[in-house]
Amino acid sequence: MSYIPDSILMKVEKPSRYTGGELNSIIKDRSKVDVRFAFCFADNYEIGMSHLGMKLLYGLLNDIDYVWCERVFAPWPDLEKIMREKGYRLFATESQEEIGNFDFIGFTLQYELSYTNVINMIDLAGLPVCAKDRTEGMPFVIGGGPSCVNPEPVADYFDLFNVGDGEEMLPEILECYRQWKKEGLPREEFLKRAAGIPGVYVPSFYEAEYDANGAFKALNVKPEYIGAAAKRIERRVVPDFENTYLMRSQVVPYLEAIHDRIMLEIFRGCVRGCRFCQAGYIYRPARERSPEKLLDAAVALSECTGYEEISLLSLATDDYSKLKELTDGLIEYTEKRHMNISLPSLRIDSFTLDLMEKISKVRKSGLTFAPEAGTQRLRDVINKGISEEDLMRSSRLAFSSGHTGVKLYFMLGLPTETDGDLLAIAELARKVRNVYYECHQGEKVRPPQITVSVSTFVPKPHTPFQWFPQISYDEIKRRQRLIKDALGPRFGFSWHDPELSVVENYLSRGDRRASALIYNVWKRTGGFDSWSEFFKFDIWREEKEKLGITGFEGSEEPDVDAALPWSIINIGVTDAFMKKELKKALAAETTPDCRTKCSGCGAARYKGGVCVGK
Repeated sequence: MSYIPDSILMKVEKPSRYTGGELNSIIKDRSKVDVRFAFCFADNYEIGMSHLGMKLLYGLLNDIDYVWCERVFAPWPDLEKIMREKGYRLFATESQEEIGNFDFIGFTLQYELSYTNVINMIDLAGLPVCAKDRTEGMPFVIGGGPSCVNPEPVADYFDLFNVGDGEEMLPEILECYRQWKKEGLPREEFLKRAAGIPGVYVPSFYEAEYDANGAFKALNVKPEYIGAAAKRIERRVVPDFENTYLMRSQVVPYLEAIHDRIMLEIFRGCVRGCRFCQAGYIYRPARERSPEKLLDAAVALSECTGYEEISLLSLATDDYSKLKELTDGLIEYTEKRHMNISLPSLRIDSFTLDLMEKISKVRKSGLTFAPEAGTQRLRDVINKGISEEDLMRSSRLAFSSGHTGVKLYFMLGLPTETDGDLLAIAELARKVRNVYYECHQGEKVRPPQITVSVSTFVPKPHTPFQWFPQISYDEIKRRQRLIKDALGPRFGFSWHDPELSVVENYLSRGDRRASALIYNVWKRTGGFDSWSEFFKFDIWREEKEKLGITGFEGSEEPDVDAALPWSIINIGVTDAFMKKELKKALAAETTPDCRTKCSGCGAARYKGGVCVGK
């Protein structure tokens, strides 16, 4: 029976977001479990059900006999309004019970603009928003995911974070909780015990220090927690990726999710070292799974879901060392079943006719090539490792095989970028267009559909560009207009809203003072800031100015001596390596990938994965 009466659900958009009961969802006897875990995704059902990490940890935690992990999604504003008016609390999808009665409320923090939704969901669950106000008997709020490499902007709202891979760490935290619960000890005692687990960060055990000018100086362990809390939190890494948990079942939603298909994580991490890419650093070293295990999982997932597409997930699919063996095996299985294989994240320099034929075996899907920058100089600055020749070769392969269009993805506002680099984007697009006509010389063909897509560069923690401020909002707008005018009417042009990128910049690199900004905006807007129809840029700017938050945009000069709020987290890649990479970037010097030569980043300490330095 639904927690929300049918009479109410019939009045809201997509009621099946809230009813549960989907194929392969897991129902347990609540009287036979010791730990109830509400796994929250701070966005709507369709987006949350598309997220691989949620699917993976849902299966892993429910494989533990004493744990029942249930899914929780942010109610769309139409339902939330009714819930608040009538006093309904946030509830879990499987049991339809209020999550305020659970042991843990866990959030996967995938993107910063979901932070207002995190606060909103905690509040809607009937809990105090700030961790310091929660008392004995209340659930612990725990965070994980990639944004936890700088947890400070939301540190006030979480009791603890698990930093890094969760497959081993989360079960250890829940076992620690189980023992603490049996002993009936105070709330703080659990946090002290949890802080002893590698990868666990308890923010209330630390306090921020600022200099006389109000600039962040350090994050220190409070005197009363010295000995219980580490000076730095070591990112947790699963070194034996081959034998870690691999999904063989996944929930099939009633309504279409954003990514409605089988997802196979073929490897984790990246060997390339693009200097703007946070994921390329925080998931080091790159670790692979064998084709045999992946094929076995693909068959199991196909048989239990009925999906017609398998997507191979990674940061750069064609860097998987056994891609031919895997795709050959998948095609043997999928072709007779008329299933499609999707290979996202293909690199331009690795795109081959063989790959083209495989992704087009059942039906053609759209192609996106990511040069990232318009000139070779700027591609060397960011260590992209591809050339204009690579782009032309890949475009020729695509057009020769029947594709009539491609999307070209670039970033705007990269360090050392000039107007010449931006104008070169339009020139590259024209060259790709010319390749199309060369491939169809003498034929009567329709004009190609070539779209240039541009997003604004956001300097991210734990990258060589972490010391760079973002270019100003006005400058972002100017550079967007420059590209649009240079492209003219023959090319499609799309861009990421600069307002969203500016706020993402505040939140990704903020310290604990950003918590007040997030809270104040939430009180005025209610959340869903990653959705353009709810995002209110003026409110973010007003609240930022009221709080006096500065230092995120304007100058293009990096300050490598500045203290960084996220230095409390040790991702394994050393500060010395980051500074060395920044120096090479400013000189437009490249660094070879990890398979070619070890650059001594520090990730070899984890003793696993594709790392020649080990």
